[in-house]
Parts: sequence; structure tokens; C-alpha cells
Amino acid sequence: MSKTIVVMDEKEMERALHRIAYEIIERNKGTDNVAIIGIQRRGVPLARHIAKKIKAAEGVDVPVGIVDITLYRDDLSMLASHPIINGTSINFSVEGKTIVLVDDVLYTGRTARAAIDAVMEFGRPDKIQLAVLVDRGHRELPISADFRGKNLPTASGESVSVCVKEFDSENKVVIERNFV
Repeated sequence: MSKTIVVMDEKEMERALHRIAYEIIERNKGTDNVAIIGIQRRGVPLARHIAKKIKAAEGVDVPVGIVDITLYRDDLSMLASHPIINGTSINFSVEGKTIVLVDDVLYTGRTARAAIDAVMEFGRPDKIQLAVLVDRGHRELPISADFRGKNLPTASGESVSVCVKEFDSENKVVIERNFV
């Protein structure tokens, strides 16, 4: 038996993304040399939302890219023999930039590590920062988010799902708790 609980509704997600955008501006003393890269899949629309909020606040279009970490995963050999590649699109130089990687959920840290490896294939950024909508704990690697919308302590048997309109027709974050 399982129970699904909404832990962030659309308004709460909007406020969290707004706060993350302002924290990015504040931490980097503006937007000079800042670029945002969304991690496929749900990190991409979140990255675009953050970029829109930065534009509204600063009047600046920060570059937004997309990174697919599939081929950089440390468990690639355990995936299907033909993994689905969603594509990478980074149409700007990462050299000397502050790159803000955006993902939906930070869990073990392995996705963030893979994204860092993928970005480094494009050059050497000055800094790489990590923004996540939800940090649920249970790290397996020494990785921490610089910007987080919500800390959500979870049990390892629970699952956290971020729903975005672009893929799921609504914006919300849910946790599924399994009961025995």
C-alpha cells in the first residue's frame, strides 16, 4: 500500500524558483558571466523558469543550455542496451563562466556528478554551482546544492517526483510513501 502526498503545489514551486533566481543573482553579485544548464529532463524547464525570473529581476537574458547525462552515468552498463538519449544543447562557451546546473531532485549526487563531467567536456568553467528544486538527502557522493527550493528529508523507500507542466500537465512535487 502506498500514499501520495503533495509537498509543493504550483504556488510553492513558483515561490521556490523565484527565491532560487534571486539567490543566484545575490551569490554571484549579478549575472555577469553566469549561464544556466538544465539537466535532462525536468531540470530543463526548471532552468528556463529560473532564467525568466532572472530576466524579470535584472533585465538580462542569461544563456540557458541543456545537458543529457545518460552517457556519463556510472550505472550505464546496468541500463537498457540502448539507453534513450534526450540530447545536449550548449550553444555558448562555458570557458570562464559560472555555470548553474539545474535539476529537479538531489538524491544520491550521482546525477550531479555526471552533469559536471558532461559540462567539463565543453571546456573549463570558472565555477559550477548546483540548483535543485528538492533536496531529499541520502547522498552517496560528497555533493551539495548551492541553491535549493525545499529540503525534504525522506526515507530511502520513499520516492519524490517533480511534475512540470511541460511533461506532466501540472506543476507540483509529490512524495510517495510505501507502507507494508
